[in-house]
Amino acid sequence: MKNLQRGTDLPQVLFTLMFILVMIAACLWVVQPFILGFTWACMVVIATWPLMLKLQKLLWGRRSLAVFAMTILLLLLFIFPIALLVSSLIDNSAPLIAWISKGHVELPELHWLQEVPYFGDKLYRSYHTLVAGGGAAIMAKVQPYLGRTTGFFVSQAGHFGRFFIHLAVMLLFSVLLYWRGERVAYGIRHFACRMGGRRGDAAVLLAGQAIRSVALGVVVTALVQAVLGGVGLAVAGVPYATLLTVVIFMCCLVQIGPLLVLIPAIIWLYYSGDTTWGTVLIIWSCVVATLDNVLRPMLIRMGADLPIILILSGVIGGLVAFGMIGLFIGPVVLAVSYRLVTVWIHEVPEPSLDASQVIEALNDHDE
Repeated sequence: MKNLQRGTDLPQVLFTLMFILVMIAACLWVVQPFILGFTWACMVVIATWPLMLKLQKLLWGRRSLAVFAMTILLLLLFIFPIALLVSSLIDNSAPLIAWISKGHVELPELHWLQEVPYFGDKLYRSYHTLVAGGGAAIMAKVQPYLGRTTGFFVSQAGHFGRFFIHLAVMLLFSVLLYWRGERVAYGIRHFACRMGGRRGDAAVLLAGQAIRSVALGVVVTALVQAVLGGVGLAVAGVPYATLLTVVIFMCCLVQIGPLLVLIPAIIWLYYSGDTTWGTVLIIWSCVVATLDNVLRPMLIRMGADLPIILILSGVIGGLVAFGMIGLFIGPVVLAVSYRLVTVWIHEVPEPSLDASQVIEALNDHDE
């Protein structure tokens, strides 16, 4: 009778499992438009939660005033700069490519190439041929390699409306998480404890450290360097300063640094005869470049140190997978996974027998 009851329970278990899977899939289908925005909001709230608590203490312990202040700060320091960078990328990238393609580029002669031994003359003749053809000839040579890449980035940035929908959703969820942050954190930790006990709770804490590390040590540092570098370019009179600001932000995200954009701008200023602003931009570039070594250690103390290759892979992979919003979500996903896997690897259980006991057991077996 007991075996019969156990046998009849199998369909019940299968149907129950199927029902749960269907409900999970249906829930994911319903909330799918909000997943990226909610993930982004979680990253922002976790990174800025200590700041919100300090503001709450300063504002007479009123959570509503602290949430309002954090909303204004997100708008002024985070959403508006990102929106400006994306819109400038869309507005300026196509005219810049068309301007280069029409042959409006003037390049130096570089006569010193002839003095290079062995292959100097060949380099000079090839370079002179490109210079004589103007920007159109250069673009004809580079287009097979540059066209698809440029088209990809422009198409990604072209999803302007969808990106701002994610920004709006992120702001809305950030306000809700600021308002009920303790309850949400308690619910997540309680669920993690049900799943994995103490290890589950520790995994949640490690994930929070990784998110704060990426958000503060990588994204905020890159954003500050990009804004300051863009201000320097605009004041010095470099054309397409807003588009170059976007490039600086991308370079700082992938840990290349702002000098990849600032040094060519300095060379252009000196080549065009504006030595005064070129010198000013040199000094300003030194400040912006060294800011990475000062600001990032201060911010990364609140999180966890991460490999550069991990951040680079997260930025590029996130951009390919999720578009512009993936610049922020991609590194976070890899950072959380990296931290959890690292802790799991180093958490080696103690062996039941030491080496001497194993050797003795083998010798006894041989005898």
